[in-house]
This record gives sequence, C-alpha cells and structure tokens, in this order.
Amino acid sequence: MSITDIAMKRYSTKSFDPAKKISPEILEKLKMLLRYSPSSVNIQPWNFIIAESEEAKARIAKSTQGDYHFNTSKITDASHVVVFCAKTHVNEQYLSEVLQQEDTDGRFALPEHKEMMAGARDYFINIHKDNLQDLPQWLEKQVFLNLGSFLLGSAALGLDSVPMEGLDFDILDNEFNLSEQGLKPIAVVSLGYRTEDDFNAQLTKSRLAEDKIITLV
Repeated sequence: MSITDIAMKRYSTKSFDPAKKISPEILEKLKMLLRYSPSSVNIQPWNFIIAESEEAKARIAKSTQGDYHFNTSKITDASHVVVFCAKTHVNEQYLSEVLQQEDTDGRFALPEHKEMMAGARDYFINIHKDNLQDLPQWLEKQVFLNLGSFLLGSAALGLDSVPMEGLDFDILDNEFNLSEQGLKPIAVVSLGYRTEDDFNAQLTKSRLAEDKIITLV
C-alpha cells in the first residue's frame, strides 16, 4: 500500500474494540515513530506518556470529566493511549544532552560540525526566545509535527487511532505532575482496533478542493 493510499484510508476512530490489543512488536514500532519524528534543528522538545494498563488509561480518562465525557470511551476502550507533551523550556543541560547524543550516533562527519550544529540550534532558539518571544509555542509546534507523523505511521502499521484535544489539560497536568517536570500536555492519541459498527469508518473523507488550498507557481 502506498503512502497516499494510507493517508486516504486513515480516519479518526470513534469506537475501539476493547478486546483487541496492540502486540508488543507493534508497540516497539510505535515508540520508534515517536523517537524518530522530525523537528526543527533536531531539538526534540517532547515527552510521551504511553498508557497500556486499564489503571493508566483511567488516569488519562479523568481529563474527560464534565464537558468532554464524549471522549471517555475512546480512551478506556483503546488498546493504548499516548499523551503528547511539549517541553515548556530548553536549558543548556538539555541542549548539551541532545548534542552529545548526536555525536554518539555519528551525526558529525567532522569535529567542527558539532560546534556548527550547536550554534545553529542556539541561533533559532534565541530568535524565538528573544526576538519573536514565542519559544513555548515554537516548541509545541515541533510536537505537533511529531503527532502528524505518528498518525500516518500508526495507520501504516495497520492501527486505528484518534487524536484528541477535547480534554481538561489541567487535570492531565495534575495527574502526572507535568508542570513540575517542565512539560505541558497538548494532545492525546488513542490507538487500537475499531469496532465493526464504528460509524466513522463508513463515511467518506471530506477535504477542500485542491484548487482551494494548493497554488502552483
């Protein structure tokens, strides 16, 4: 199946079969998708909570209390649930850790390339911190890049999924002490296998016409 076929097939699952579970082998591939997503200057400003036990999913489902009850079963019936978190800041220790990992992984053909990468990363961070003053928002954008890649990748693995922002993020924050870790929850993705009667699986996709959103010049 081509990547465009997968994009056309993927949809937001509304009903998961709680009896069908993701295998350990597929879970490892999902972790790889999370790790190897692109990000600006490879800054990787993210952290992920993966819930697979019923207890863990129930903790996440607390965030659907009140106005978001329509999302509860999408969490509790799913095989696994991922909380996507963005770092609220990046300090020198973290940047040094990223740089050292790149060095360990053989990213630098020449010794001076390591210094060049550090300088480029600092340059863009300082632009967003000092000039544009939107560093937290910029870091969140990188996590949404990851989320988009993750949705397409999980579909390629034969999984059904649904991304959700209809949650009380303050509850998630308190439940997992995220602020204390310098993290902010920004989205949740439930994964598993749909039920046979999931109405959304039978509906056609609807997108704006090509000439409305694409300009060839």
